[in-house]
Amino acid sequence: MKLATLRTANGGTTAALATGADSYLALPASDVGALLAQPEWRSVVEDAAASTEQTVIQSADADLAPLLPRAGKVICCGLNYGDHIQEMGRELPEFPTLFAKYADTLVGATDPVEVHGSGRVDWEAELAVVVGSELFHADEDQARQGIAGYTVANDVSMRDWQNRTLQWFQGKAWDGTTPVGPVLVTADEAGEHFQVRGYVNGELVQNGNTSTLVFGPAQLLSYISQFTILRPGDLVLTGTPGGVGMGMTPPRFLQDGDVLTTEIDGIGRLENQFRIHAPVPVNA
Repeated sequence: MKLATLRTANGGTTAALATGADSYLALPASDVGALLAQPEWRSVVEDAAASTEQTVIQSADADLAPLLPRAGKVICCGLNYGDHIQEMGRELPEFPTLFAKYADTLVGATDPVEVHGSGRVDWEAELAVVVGSELFHADEDQARQGIAGYTVANDVSMRDWQNRTLQWFQGKAWDGTTPVGPVLVTADEAGEHFQVRGYVNGELVQNGNTSTLVFGPAQLLSYISQFTILRPGDLVLTGTPGGVGMGMTPPRFLQDGDVLTTEIDGIGRLENQFRIHAPVPVNA
């Protein structure tokens, strides 16, 4: 099944089931994360689909919110594709390189992205994993069983801020700059590997397959669960393939008005226009 979070007319959000008929069926949960927090969430969806009292929203009228607007944890893995590691001039890692974002960073699949204060805005098309059950000290099999599904993300990065120090956090956790969606495809309907592509103004700049990940989704969830508990609705970004702007010669970054498109076969497509405002000098 495919699940989404839609904005509603009253200013809130609702979880929804994509029906496959150019429409969404509203579900009794405020968002996909709240739905997954219900132990019998699959039954909730099935009951709603079988009900005679349904709220159906046509795809043309659907306003896609961030898939997990209240995610308790957003954890990202950097340098996880062999080609991207090479273009950044690094060696294959022994352990995952992790950093965190907040739910405040997330935006919807077609939302505009406003950037104030950075002049080196880069793209990172990624497969993201949505946690479906509590994981703590999980092995890989347990972690695999704890995957609710997969979605599309772009770990937009402010390279000028990221490169100020050895810690990446300040270049990664900007409010309202990480598109996620449009839907969660449940693990039982998703494939084993995914083709991840990124475009800038229609030009293909990234094209990689998750079969080349150094650390796969189950490995990442298992590793993370050794030091922090993962709960339903948490989000893990698995890294980006080669083709980021900083790795180009000369380096290339998003400009005001550019459209960043991120797509994964079998899941969906993000399309976000960027408004980039001149950076203000900061004495740090």
